[in-house]
Amino acid sequence: MGEEVKNTSEEEMWVVESKEWYLASYAPHGVPTSDHLKLRTVRLSLSPDSIPDAHVAVEMLLFSIDPYLRGRFTGTLDGLYFPQFQLNQVITIFGIGRVRRSKDSKYKEGDLVLSASFPVAEYCVMSSSEIVAKIDTASGISLPDYLSFLGVPGFAAWLGIEVVGDPKPGSNVLISAASGGVGMIAGQLAKLRGCRVIGSTGSDEKVRLIKEEFGYDGGFNYNKEPDLDAVLSKFFPDGIDVYLDNVGGKMLESVLNHVNKFARIPLCGMISQYNKVWTEREGIRNLLNMVGKEVRMEGFLLKTHFNRFGDFAKEMDGYIKQGKIKTKIQINNGIGTFLDSLNSLFSSSNIGKVVIQVKP
Repeated sequence: MGEEVKNTSEEEMWVVESKEWYLASYAPHGVPTSDHLKLRTVRLSLSPDSIPDAHVAVEMLLFSIDPYLRGRFTGTLDGLYFPQFQLNQVITIFGIGRVRRSKDSKYKEGDLVLSASFPVAEYCVMSSSEIVAKIDTASGISLPDYLSFLGVPGFAAWLGIEVVGDPKPGSNVLISAASGGVGMIAGQLAKLRGCRVIGSTGSDEKVRLIKEEFGYDGGFNYNKEPDLDAVLSKFFPDGIDVYLDNVGGKMLESVLNHVNKFARIPLCGMISQYNKVWTEREGIRNLLNMVGKEVRMEGFLLKTHFNRFGDFAKEMDGYIKQGKIKTKIQINNGIGTFLDSLNSLFSSSNIGKVVIQVKP
């Protein structure tokens, strides 16, 4: 009996209370609210005896807040490209954690690791197969930059410009959501290729930002432009060669009136449509323009191109160390900020990459 009490006491020493976000009800349209996404506290054992082989116990440090998450809360199969979260399921996310305990010889206590499958929680026990990479702490790269330059937005921007868009020097390039996590990097990558780059943003402040900090040749505030065709004619008198689309809707339709022969349109996302059920989303009426001008429009997902992640990381690491690319990161403190951080992506208030630091 005494031995049993001792074991129970020792086990309790390893138990932590972990806050976690879960899906309480589906949000088919509009921004999610506290009725849809809720925070709860669970007890989790980090005891070595409770961790299965080939698993690790992880303490969360940073989460990457990205627009694709919105499509996983709708509860509908309407063409969105990630599987739906199930009710009462903990939300998973791309982030950085610190290994607290390990049952895998490839990882030791204190290792910093990246995963695209972390729960939005303070602690977790997970299969080591879900770890994407181990972070080299001697690299000189800050942890938030692993979620920006070297994370989801950086990889998406690199694929959109370097792989799918492939603009030639002198090309006329348009980037929508130009001050967002993807857009700010994509514009700089296009400039490094010798292109003329224009950005579309949601405020005058963001127009200033992309020109003064990210090197864009020009930009416009779409909220002040009642006639998108007119503003595109102004900025692209010689037409558009590459358009990296992050918003869809009216902007995509207008762009198709101004594309050049053999233009390329990488479809990275369509944030203007995410909060609408599919029957309410804006249709594109002039797709016929793609035929006459032989335009190539191509959607892409990061997971399909993970075989190129090494090429991306090597190239971006060089740009970062040479100071050729800048970023702007909004860090929100505390796991409790998850819902507000997510919804900030769908307002004009958001600038740059949004990251949550789990513990201040």
